[in-house]
Amino acid sequence: MNYTAFWLFLLIVAATLVITFFAAKKTNTTNEFYTAGGGLTGWQNGLAIAGDYMSAASFLGIAGMIALTGFDGFFYSIGFLVAYLVVLYLVAEPLRNLGKYTMADVIASRFKNKNIRSVVALNSIAISIFYMIAQLVGAGALIKLLLGLDYATSVLIVGVLMTVYVVFGGMMATSWVQIIKAVLLLVGTFIISIMVFAKFDFSITNMFQHMKEATPLGDAFLNPGNKFKDGLDNISLNLGLVLGTAGLPHILIRFFTVKDAPTARKSVVNATWIIGIFYIMTIFLGFGAAAFVGTDVIEKANKAGNMAAPLLAKALGGDFLFAFISAVAFATILAVVAGLVLSAASAFAHDFYSHIIRKGEATEREQMNAAKWASVGVSIISIILALFAQKLNVAFLVGLAFAVAASANLPVILFTMFWRSFNTTGAITSMLVGLFSSLILVAISPNVWSPEVGKAILVGEPLISLTNPGIISIPLGFLAGYLGTIFSSRKEEDNYDQILVQSQIGMK
Repeated sequence: MNYTAFWLFLLIVAATLVITFFAAKKTNTTNEFYTAGGGLTGWQNGLAIAGDYMSAASFLGIAGMIALTGFDGFFYSIGFLVAYLVVLYLVAEPLRNLGKYTMADVIASRFKNKNIRSVVALNSIAISIFYMIAQLVGAGALIKLLLGLDYATSVLIVGVLMTVYVVFGGMMATSWVQIIKAVLLLVGTFIISIMVFAKFDFSITNMFQHMKEATPLGDAFLNPGNKFKDGLDNISLNLGLVLGTAGLPHILIRFFTVKDAPTARKSVVNATWIIGIFYIMTIFLGFGAAAFVGTDVIEKANKAGNMAAPLLAKALGGDFLFAFISAVAFATILAVVAGLVLSAASAFAHDFYSHIIRKGEATEREQMNAAKWASVGVSIISIILALFAQKLNVAFLVGLAFAVAASANLPVILFTMFWRSFNTTGAITSMLVGLFSSLILVAISPNVWSPEVGKAILVGEPLISLTNPGIISIPLGFLAGYLGTIFSSRKEEDNYDQILVQSQIGMK
């Protein structure tokens, strides 16, 4: 056991529990539980968004992916960053103007149909769980490496902690944990990046020249095609990454934690700068790990490469830096999973329980209790699924979650805000086709099936060669919304003109 890491872990856990304790005193209503009362500033929410977004996939997965596959790993950094342009220009301000607590509020502001809320809640819970699996896989590998605990025990520890944050502190505790984690992650990543760059005499040219000989890939390390050999698969991945952020429930609910649309815009601009700086530094993490740790050592610690960044910290700064970076990674996972649990719990309690089961008559206390029990349920489901995904790279798992979000949520958000003829049939069709097509395509892909034992979850031949479903499922989501609308005989009164005006408030 690394005792320095152990005490730093305890320090982070203690600090976050103190935050939760004080946040719990200010979390007495559903508005405070779901959105922290809408009281965050643009900078605070920007840091919280960055903290929510810079997940285990970003810090652990991308560093490992670049170290093992070279240029192809950087596709994730590019895709995750560019995605915020879609969020900034298309969805951030209209969502803030139209919504109250969840994405379903936005859709329901136009269509007064209970089935809409049910389907949106289903999508939000499914995407949140998919995304959470990646964080728990990273947590399991990290704690196993540091403290010598087995994978299942590690996942359980994180699962219990994330549930405590949400159940007792709500959005206020979750936001401040994310803010602190974002600062720690940026500091830790900057320290390692400077140390790596110093090894190459602060010369980009020297660094790239060295990397041509540093790995078994040779010159190919700097070229695309090491992992994504199929051009369609590459396009599919990038479609999911660029479009998926605008459909992620735990990111979308962050726009309801500020007072108005201009503040939502500032939040996204601030988050984009922070995230952009971080993803540039992932190059140094990946290159440094490949050059100074070695691909054999990285794969020995974790076959998927998820421990590349902590191992690089140990190679450059010894046990203390290793412990610090690992503790930061742990804080990263705790912050992100808390946000995911909260988004899923909000979808269940606010959209399904309050509006569908109780027909809008649930009291504040009943909604709060429903959200807390939903948090426990979502955590249990995610923990169980994460136990089967131990061998998968966490960046790759998150890439799949992005594809599901882009297929199931983005089409209905854009159609609702920008297409006058769109109706409830089209909305429900779009969401269900987007969700189930992406999940089915993943289930029959090489991610789940491989003829080689240990390469995937199950042994067998995959039915399709695509590892990411986006190139098929995203167009299907849009097409289903269009066809569902034009072939529907349903003629309905909706609030399109009202939401068109309302969505523009504060945007000029």
